[in-house]
Amino acid sequence: MSETPVNKAGPPTAHQDLHSEQGALRGEHPGRARNPATKVADLAWLEFEKPDLDRAEVFAHDFGFAIAARTERELWLRGTFAGSPCMVIRRGRASRFLGPAFRAAERADVHRLARTTGSTVKDADVPGGGQSVSLLDPSGLPVRVVHCAEPLPALPEQRPLTLNFGTDRRRTNATQRPLREPSRIQRLGHVVLETPVFARTLDWYLDTLGLIVSDFLFLDGQRDRGPTMAFIRCDQGSTAVDHHTLAMHLGPGAGYVHSAYQVTDLDAIAAGGEYLAERGYRRSWGIGRHIQGSQLFDYWRDPDRFMLEHFADGDLFSCDVEAGWAPMSGSGLAQWGPSVTRDFLGTSPSPAKLREVLKALRGDNELDPARLLGLMKAMSS
Repeated sequence: MSETPVNKAGPPTAHQDLHSEQGALRGEHPGRARNPATKVADLAWLEFEKPDLDRAEVFAHDFGFAIAARTERELWLRGTFAGSPCMVIRRGRASRFLGPAFRAAERADVHRLARTTGSTVKDADVPGGGQSVSLLDPSGLPVRVVHCAEPLPALPEQRPLTLNFGTDRRRTNATQRPLREPSRIQRLGHVVLETPVFARTLDWYLDTLGLIVSDFLFLDGQRDRGPTMAFIRCDQGSTAVDHHTLAMHLGPGAGYVHSAYQVTDLDAIAAGGEYLAERGYRRSWGIGRHIQGSQLFDYWRDPDRFMLEHFADGDLFSCDVEAGWAPMSGSGLAQWGPSVTRDFLGTSPSPAKLREVLKALRGDNELDPARLLGLMKAMSS
């Protein structure tokens, strides 16, 4: 099982300055499990409930999704890449996040995971069919691992623009006028979750799904207590994959923070953002470039206030890149771009947020007053 050992002073390991200034100190979390139950290949889709599927479909079009399937009770959204859908929205009484589904590389992996965890393999209700196993992470969030029988075929792409770079002049006698239209989603990239039981939840994803950590963030003056955020990727050996497929951070709530969807390039992000703004949607933060993961980003709120991100040009790591360690701060979230907003950080004061914090401080979890003050300081720095 993965463990989060107490930090013992020691020199940083060689880190090659790939993605943070330093690696782990001696005795710190290794960022991966020795013998995971399985190794998922990717994030498959995210599951939501919403009362108004028609309104959800309008936003989906404006944000850049294509429709994979639509019934009276379900709306399946997809990108242009071949593979699984990106999202399913089921009709329900209230808007809520139901959980993520991760993709197994082989059907046998689903059955092996079911035996290991004492779970049952069931038919997956995904377009094209498949099989799945349902689990529960330590935060109480439902997690599915699925294998799709018939992947969706590819759709026409939004082609990247031809750019001139100094003396590298590829575009002549032609103007550059990208259409102000929806950014065409290519695929689901990652989901970010909040949990008050960070260490236990982190280890569960490493031990159960075989994910590995790309970057840890820690609170100023509290590194000896372990990290409070992790950017986590799939392990596909020498094949380079997204810097993070899942990110998690310690907090009073449990569940969804945001999800990210890849588009072609910066112009697709910007023109798609103008399209969203013209239709009255609210930007949460952007446009900018992240530090951990390096993505170009732009965050938006849907009509139910769920946060979704357009991104492009993210880092790709193979399994031999070890986890980086860096201090957690609001200003450290982007290399360039506008200042991070309170809306993005979720620090806007409200009675609901106060009740959530008080409940967490009284509960059996990792959020104590010192951790809470450290998080508040980090997000205001």
